[in-house]
Amino acid sequence: MMDLALHNPSTGQTEKTFPRFDDGERDALLDRATAAFRKWRTTAIEERAAVLCRTAALYRENQTRLAEYIGREMGKLRRQGEREIALVADIYDWYAEHARQLLADRELPAQGAVRTFVRREPLGPVLGIMPWNFPYYQVARWAAPNLLLGNTLILKHASICPLSSQACEEILTEAGLPADVFRNIHAASSQMEAVIADPRIVGVSLTGSEQAGAAVAKTAGENYKKSLLELGGNDPFLVLDDHNLEKVLSCYVSARMANAGQACNAPKRLIVLDEFYDRALEFLTERISALPVGAWDDGDAKVGPLSSVAARDEVVARLAAAEQACEARIAVGGRKIDRPGAFMEPTLLVDVDPTADIGCNEIFGPVAILHRVRDVEEAVELANDSDYGLGSYIFGSDLELAQRVASRMEAGMTYINETGVSRPGLPFGGIGRSGYGRELGEWGVQEFANEHIFRVRAPL
Repeated sequence: MMDLALHNPSTGQTEKTFPRFDDGERDALLDRATAAFRKWRTTAIEERAAVLCRTAALYRENQTRLAEYIGREMGKLRRQGEREIALVADIYDWYAEHARQLLADRELPAQGAVRTFVRREPLGPVLGIMPWNFPYYQVARWAAPNLLLGNTLILKHASICPLSSQACEEILTEAGLPADVFRNIHAASSQMEAVIADPRIVGVSLTGSEQAGAAVAKTAGENYKKSLLELGGNDPFLVLDDHNLEKVLSCYVSARMANAGQACNAPKRLIVLDEFYDRALEFLTERISALPVGAWDDGDAKVGPLSSVAARDEVVARLAAAEQACEARIAVGGRKIDRPGAFMEPTLLVDVDPTADIGCNEIFGPVAILHRVRDVEEAVELANDSDYGLGSYIFGSDLELAQRVASRMEAGMTYINETGVSRPGLPFGGIGRSGYGRELGEWGVQEFANEHIFRVRAPL
């Protein structure tokens, strides 16, 4: 049984190892989670909300330490890590502040009864399988609504995130969450099928790869339980006119290169009209080639390392293969950087074949793709020519046109004239190969809830 390890992608060094979860402990873990659920579900809403409020405060108090953990684990630049933690605190606060509203009975027309209403009730222990790219945020948007609802949670985080995953449990415990309501386990993906299949687990939420999502959905479906999948994306970024073009392109570059390009909902395919394509190419060539690359704690860096050397090498190999096959041209970057760690050059691809692997499948790295189209109609057609359906971005000075274009986007989320939007009260999720289900806001509460209807009639 192999241990989990912290491999620092900024240095290429292994810093620490952690013992892997023993399958022999599974029954005891699930028994405790089930017993904890019986008590937690009956805990007053105000008390549950108070735990979430204290959790938010602890994330803010420990921001520096927590940012260091994920910097060392997966390479997130310090500034970006601190912003992630600030968002996490906002999520826990939001659910605490809106607790009564989110869990209030929903009154329906009586329809022949004295009263008819629906009440959201918890289901039981829920498994969360979380990715490494946003180690705290991904956990918070699953954990906060479910803890408020009254479910108990078992976290199986990415194997490269042993420090941050343990911190998620420790902070909740310090905030006053009872024992076994939230448990982190340092487990391997291969151990999860048996956990999902176990009747004590009532549902599973996964954020990760399409392959992992398919496996989780299959096991959950075979065992008659709910699954929520948030998978990849190949989000389009449509520029409808050249109003403030450089500012718009700067927004694209910042959003695409954040987190070293390792974000499922980052805008990936930049689609511009032919009339200002050359200006866009000139600007992007200059801007992307000038982006400084550095370690997670390098204050001057704009792009950090990828999560691992293997991940970096996979991206670089795909780029080289695409150029060799004449499926794309590398205008900027595209190579690994000769230094310890998982660094590569920020990249700009042009002349990309949208039907090739490099054009239609997600690239999880600092790679921008520039497409040229004749007009808005072709832009919409290209944007929707994808099996993914997570986010989409529309930029234009004519808001009426932008909204008409937005209404044609085949995606779970569409943003006009803004990027990088994640708010606790807004639903997050996609369609197609990007998965199903919604997190955050009221939608995050209802995913693993029993929408229990009650009808009250007068005595016979």
